[in-house]
Amino acid sequence: MESPVVPRPTGSDRTELPITTSAPVRRERRWSVAALCIVLAVVCALGAAWAVNSASDRTKVLAVARDVPAGQLITSADITVAEVSADTALTPVPASDKASVLGKRTAVDLRKGGLLLTSQLAAGTGLGEDKQQVGVQVKRGQSPAGTLVPGDRVLAVTTPAQGSTNGTSDDNAPSSVDAVVVSVSRPDASGSVVVNLAVATTDGPLLASRASQGRIALVREPRSN
Repeated sequence: MESPVVPRPTGSDRTELPITTSAPVRRERRWSVAALCIVLAVVCALGAAWAVNSASDRTKVLAVARDVPAGQLITSADITVAEVSADTALTPVPASDKASVLGKRTAVDLRKGGLLLTSQLAAGTGLGEDKQQVGVQVKRGQSPAGTLVPGDRVLAVTTPAQGSTNGTSDDNAPSSVDAVVVSVSRPDASGSVVVNLAVATTDGPLLASRASQGRIALVREPRSN
């Protein structure tokens, strides 16, 4: 016996089934991932550009390596080189000017870790009114080899005159003079250098007289730590 045939619904009695597909969802996700990748790439590029610009804006300047009281001559041990970001509000001394700073006198107290500013240096030679500057030509062997730097304290010792073994013949004159190195020239062909010394006004003429005779040897005093 055959089963009865059920008639197919027609008209308003027919139920319409929605047709769906997942393709649009997958396409939307792909565009979202692509957009996110583009944003990340732009952010990374901007970060790299900022890092490069920041590095290029840094400059080498002089900084204070240890506390230095006002009125003292600056030595190489007092300063160091630091790298900082360029700032128009600050005027630190460029690292390339280090040689010109050595031997200058401080106008104020310098504190370790601070940047060295031009305004912190005394104007002029830094000798002061109670000091005179005397140039002394020192031959090889008459000073510590290659160790004298501006700011070093030395003794300018009188050596014996030619044909004498008793040292200085100056009556009641000291055999040595306290001095501070202002500058040191480059050695000439024979190894001699000219050392500019700051001495008391009472010792300037005596030291100049002995230096003109080539009778001065320099002894460096211990450097402070």
